[in-house]
Formats: sequence, C-alpha cells, structure tokens
Amino acid sequence: MKIIAVGDIHMAPEYLERIPGIEDADLILLNGDLTNYGGKQEVRQVLNRALAVNPRCLAQFGNLDKPEVNTYLEDLGINLHGQARLVDDRVCLVGIGGSNFTPFSTPSEFSEAEISTLAKAVYRQGMEYVSLAEPLYKRKIPILLISHTPPYNTRLDRIRSGKHVGSTAIRNLIETYQPALCVAGHIHEAKGTDAIENCPIVNPGMLRNGGWVAITIENSEINIDLQ
Repeated sequence: MKIIAVGDIHMAPEYLERIPGIEDADLILLNGDLTNYGGKQEVRQVLNRALAVNPRCLAQFGNLDKPEVNTYLEDLGINLHGQARLVDDRVCLVGIGGSNFTPFSTPSEFSEAEISTLAKAVYRQGMEYVSLAEPLYKRKIPILLISHTPPYNTRLDRIRSGKHVGSTAIRNLIETYQPALCVAGHIHEAKGTDAIENCPIVNPGMLRNGGWVAITIENSEINIDLQ
C-alpha cells in the first residue's frame, strides 16, 4: 500500500501534479492549511484539483482554514479530523486538524486541553477498530497519527528563532500510545524527520516548496520517503 501525504497546500494544489506516481497511490492525504484563511469556496477549488489527480483522498483542516472547511470535508465524506479510519484493512489513520494557539489568531485554533481530549478519544477509537480488525484479517494493522500540528520539542516544531511551538498534547499522545508513525505539518521551515521514543515523525514542509512524503506499508511494516 502506498500513501502520498502532503501538508500546507495554501491554495497551490497544482503542485500535487508534480509528485511522481501520485495518480497511482492508494491514498493521498491532505494534512491541513488547504487554504489561506479560506472557507468552503476556496477549499472547493483545492479539492477539485486534488481529486482530479487522485480521487482516493482524505483531508483535514489546518489552523489557516475556517471551521466551515471542516464541515465541508465532512459533507464530502473525506474528513479525517476527529476521526479514526481503517483504510483498505491495512492501516488505521487517526486525524487531528487545526492547531494549538498561535500569536496570530488564525481561524481554527484549540487549547491544549481541547486537543488532548479529542486526540485521546479518537486514538482509542482507532485502537478499538484495530483490535476488531486484526483477528478478522489475520494481520497487524499499524496506527498512523495524522496531526497538522507537530508534537512539542522536536526538530519539526522549531521556528526560525529556535523556539519550539508544537503541541504538548500531541507529544503526550505519542509518548503514551506510540503510534507507528506521526505525520505533521504547520511549521514550514521545520521540514524533516525525528522520533519520539519508537515513533518516527515526519513533517514534509510546504507543498509549494516541493515537500511531500511517500508512505509504503508492506507486510504491516512502514517505510517513509521524504522528498
């Protein structure tokens, strides 16, 4: 199974077409900041372009997307935020969109307490799905955390000043549950990889700058290729 994950599209979905093999991927993930302070009209433009590239798509809003984007994604049946989704009986995706508070009062921000409550509930839902599916399909099903905001105090949440601005709630979730992988975004300049204990984390950076990550799942093992 091959997943292409991108974040921080910021109204530039045409860059999806430059990703080699994206049309053949089993799934594409759009991990927040689809627009620039946009709503339904703007995200529709982004999704029309993305779905033309590959209709097998899940998405969630970022802090720069208005709350109506979340509702629109839900109406389309492709929303990942606040959900656990079992995909092709091979992987479980747990989605947390928006961000923790920023100095910029962007449209979709949440307190760490709100993020923590939602993330724990959704992750436990994912664990329940996996516990039911694994005996049925007789294979290990990894859980991937898809969070627009990176976990706090990693290479992936450091802004240019050197300050760490990620989410403590997301970090606590990773420390507690150790998902097979965390895909983040939000901090454009912090593109790269890191790990929290045994959980690898990746931030592909801004799509316009060529950032994306290929996630391959074979025999329940995960490999990532950051571009």
